[in-house]
Amino acid sequence: MDENLVHGDNYTVRDMSLAESGALRVDWARSRMPVLGALREEALVTKPLAGMRVAGCLHVTKETAVLIETIVAAGAEISWSGCNPLSTQDDVAAWLAREGYSIYAWHGQSVDDFYWCIDKTLEFKPTLTLDDGADLIVRVHGDKSEYLADVIGGTEETTTGVHRLRAMGDAGDLKYPVMAVNDAVTKWDFDNVYGTGQSTIDGILRATSVLIAGKTFVVAGYGHCSRGLAMRAEGMGANVVVTEVDPLPALRAVMDGYRVMKMDDAAKIGDIFCTATGMKDVLVDRHFESMKDGAIISNTGHYDCEINIEQLKSLSTSIRTIRADNDEYTLNNGNKIYLLADGRLVNLAAAEGHPSEVMDMSFANQYLSLCRLAAEAKDMDNKVYDITQEQDQGLALKKLATLGISIDELTEEQIIYHKDYTSGT
Repeated sequence: MDENLVHGDNYTVRDMSLAESGALRVDWARSRMPVLGALREEALVTKPLAGMRVAGCLHVTKETAVLIETIVAAGAEISWSGCNPLSTQDDVAAWLAREGYSIYAWHGQSVDDFYWCIDKTLEFKPTLTLDDGADLIVRVHGDKSEYLADVIGGTEETTTGVHRLRAMGDAGDLKYPVMAVNDAVTKWDFDNVYGTGQSTIDGILRATSVLIAGKTFVVAGYGHCSRGLAMRAEGMGANVVVTEVDPLPALRAVMDGYRVMKMDDAAKIGDIFCTATGMKDVLVDRHFESMKDGAIISNTGHYDCEINIEQLKSLSTSIRTIRADNDEYTLNNGNKIYLLADGRLVNLAAAEGHPSEVMDMSFANQYLSLCRLAAEAKDMDNKVYDITQEQDQGLALKKLATLGISIDELTEEQIIYHKDYTSGT
């Protein structure tokens, strides 16, 4: 562990002198998250999380700070860690520590540091867990199972984590109910699509400053996140190529106007690559060997295993850092490949993550899911639950209202017609 870290009674962060910068970031996020702000005002009165202890493992960003404020306003205690070694905003972490929140997070952690921070958040024996990637939940079910008895439920923020938890549930290994926040329409159709698309392009540009227009941009996968990325790359003038293993999203990509091919073929023509699949070894040695000189490779999936970095190293004669979050690998064949953000999610490691406006709905879902678990978990089964349609639609209406937009409502006659199965031509 870095000896220059700052330790307090309930925190470990990089640099407390950054707290004022963090305060300004959090102020900005609050001003862009009106739905969560309205819920926070209600929570100050109703205290739906009174008596709860929430352990969070989520990217420590300015938006996460606003979520933490809301959870505490609702009556809960919190202890928090980052869910990725490179995604913590050190100034936000410092601000959280200065304000008295329990926080164990800094940018540039080792794997051991990462799990040390998660373990520290568990020491106050949480009753609820909030996760992004399921690392905390898996930890509670494994090496730190002594904390399991106190936990009544949890939430999961991202696609990768939901996949892991559904697999745990199917195997009968999940020991408490978990809300799949990621699978809410107000999360994955907005955060995943528009948030990932914009923030990933932002990260790539900060790390490279290259022109997107005219380049062949290869997107691995065509789920919600990768669809948003393809859309934004196309909007900036790129020629987008999609690779897939599932015929349904592959066909969707074709119908959306993109070229679809195997990665073996795309590797030969791509200028910029970005993986967004949740699967390991999407880019491997044979792909690196066939890439153009100067190819840029990056990942916006939750884990860094999508690009096989060890194979890239084994093919290289030299490695040097060209600029922040941009390492040049010179291959045996003389070609240079540029790896961004060490293969970590480039939108958070090299940029600031999703814009506050889109996280407003995602984190409102997190908060409301914690409230549901606090009230109902004792009557729920140990499985992964979807967000209710009522919660999804209610949040969408609140968001529309903050944008000054109103929509039509069905009349009583239309409601009757909608339910009348005898109506025909």
